[in-house]
Formats: sequence, C-alpha cells, structure tokens
Amino acid sequence: MVLKTFGWSFAVTALGLVAAIFYGGWQAFGIVAILSVLEISLSFDNAVINAGILKKMNAFWQKIFLTIGILIAVFGMRLVFPVVIVAVSAKLGPIEAIDLSFNDPDRYKELVTDAHPSIAAFGGMFLLMIFLDFIFDEDRDIHWLRWIERPLAKLGKVDMLSVCVALIILMITAMTFATQAHQHGGGHVDKSATVMLSGIAGLITYLIVGGLSGFFENKLEEEEEREHEAEEEAKKKGKPVTGVALAGKAAFFLFLYLEVLDASFSFDGVIGAFAITNEIVLMALGLGIGAMYVRSLTVYLVREGTLDDYVYLEHGAHYAIGALSVILLITIQHEINELITGSVGVILIALSFWSSVKRNRALAAGSGEGGGSDAKAEVSSGV
Repeated sequence: MVLKTFGWSFAVTALGLVAAIFYGGWQAFGIVAILSVLEISLSFDNAVINAGILKKMNAFWQKIFLTIGILIAVFGMRLVFPVVIVAVSAKLGPIEAIDLSFNDPDRYKELVTDAHPSIAAFGGMFLLMIFLDFIFDEDRDIHWLRWIERPLAKLGKVDMLSVCVALIILMITAMTFATQAHQHGGGHVDKSATVMLSGIAGLITYLIVGGLSGFFENKLEEEEEREHEAEEEAKKKGKPVTGVALAGKAAFFLFLYLEVLDASFSFDGVIGAFAITNEIVLMALGLGIGAMYVRSLTVYLVREGTLDDYVYLEHGAHYAIGALSVILLITIQHEINELITGSVGVILIALSFWSSVKRNRALAAGSGEGGGSDAKAEVSSGV
C-alpha cells in the first residue's frame, strides 16, 4: 500500500538527489535534502486539508485535482514561481535567469545577491503573516507550547493585530538591516526604501491570497447549502435525489477553492527556500521532490485518513515558518549558513512530531485506564 502510493515520490527523490550530486557535489546534495524535508513538512497540513475536501468529491473530480490540479498549483508554484521571483528581482527574463544560473553562475550570483534585500523582505513578511495569524488565532483548541500560545491567542482578540505587528517589524528591519556594503567599491547603499516597498508587497500578496481563499470558501459553503436544501426538497416531494448537476457545480467550486488553497500553501515553501539557497536548480530539485510527496500524502490521507492524528505537526510547521521569516529578514544584511537555516525548521518539525506521538500514547494509556476524557483534556493543552 505504502509503495503503491509513494512509489513515484521515492523514485523522484532518488533521481533528484543523484542529480544534485552531479550538479554541485555533496553540499548540493545536503541542500536539496534539507529543502525536500522542509517542503514536505511545511506541506503536511496542505495535504491534510486537501484530503478532507477531496473526500467530498466524486471520482471524476478527484482525478482532475490529482492530475491537472496538482500540475497547476503544486508544480507550477514550486518550480516556476522561484524562477519568476529571481527574474523579477534581478530584472532578468525567466529564460535568461535559467541560462545565467547554468552558464554564468558568477554573474547570476552577483545579480541575485544585489536583489536579495527585496526577495528577503517580500518573503520574510509573507511568511511572518502566516505565523502571526496562526499564533494569534483565538479559536484554536489545541496548543503545543501553551505557556506562550495561550497568552498570544488571547491577544488575537484585537482586530488586525497581526498586520500591525508585521508592519512594526518591517519598519524596524528597514531601519536596522537595510544598509548594505556595495558589491562594487567600498561604499554603502541605503536599501531601506527597497526593503519597505518589498515588505509591503509581501504583506499585500498575503492579504490577497487569503482574501481569494476566503471568497472561494464562502462560495463553496453556499453551494453545499443549496445542494442540501435541494435534496431535502426532493425528499419531501418523494422524488429521487440524483444531485448530478448540483454535485457538479459544488465540485467545481471545490476544485477552484483547492487550487487557490494549494497556491497559498505553496508560497511558504517556495519563499522559505530562499532562506536556504538562491540557486534555481537546487530549488527546483528540492521543491519538486516535496511537490511529489504532497500528492502522495493527499492520496494516502484520502484512502487511510490517519496522519492527521499528529496534531502538533501543524504547530511545528508554523513555528518553522516563523523562524524562516526571521532568518530571511536578518539575511538582508547578515549571511547565515544554509545548513543552519534548514536545520532550524527540520528540528522544530521533528520536535512537534515527537510531541504528537507522546500525546497519542498518553491518550491511549488514559483510555485504557478508564480516564480517557481526563487524559485527553490534559494532553490537548500541549507541552
């Protein structure tokens, strides 16, 4: 069962890691491996949510999503989007950016280094908003690090708090880290305006993506409500309930909602990758491997529905996103080793996984001793 579901993912992983060795040796292998693990971990909740929605679709729409939908939202975002970001930031054409990365790596590195403050500010703010909206969410029932999550969740009652905090951090970053030593000569260049504009662009992008997701989610709820009302009306009249047209319309909005949701989830992994490397080839390999596992995890969850039991993984992924956002903002002026950057996220996610395992064991032990509800209340509060 596992081999059947993850077979293609394992094959792509092996090919990608071998290609990394040929491209840049063992250091490239390490970077691609870290990118792959990070992308898979950050996309875990994406697969869980996909699976929950996908179960509501009929076989035809499931197939459409797992083929065309994955190609558009997952591969398109994870493989094309990094090239677009580099091309726009370095003022290159997409083809020219790829050509330079292969044939003139020194010039490519120079252009990307010059463009790094704008990339880091854009990505750092986008990731920071994901983390802040999660940590200020007052509706979450389960807390992993309750000593910090509970007080911050209470603060989440203040409207637009995450946006205010993000803008304050952006202003501090622009004033603190935005003056960089110039590559050519010994002078300094003030990058504060670039950092501010790019950071605001990242914030706006997050709000637009979130708005689109909310729009399609509302449309989906409306269609499901109409479908339910139509079925109830048909039952009252004693008519057979076919639901073909209504199911088709509802499934269409499900598909659109999943596409927007996939795109928004893809942003964190793609932008987080820039905290680890600026090399398009290594990004494509690492994120491509991760994209395959998103599909495999989605299929597995639809068939088994078991991985969502690890409730703290979502917390670990969001803490990793928060750490990556801070690292990106720091790298506007200070260089941080790629392996250190990647390890922080992987360690946080590994700790959240282990906490989830311990929670499940405590729940099982509590149920066995007849104290299931008390045990559940205790472990659900987090670490």
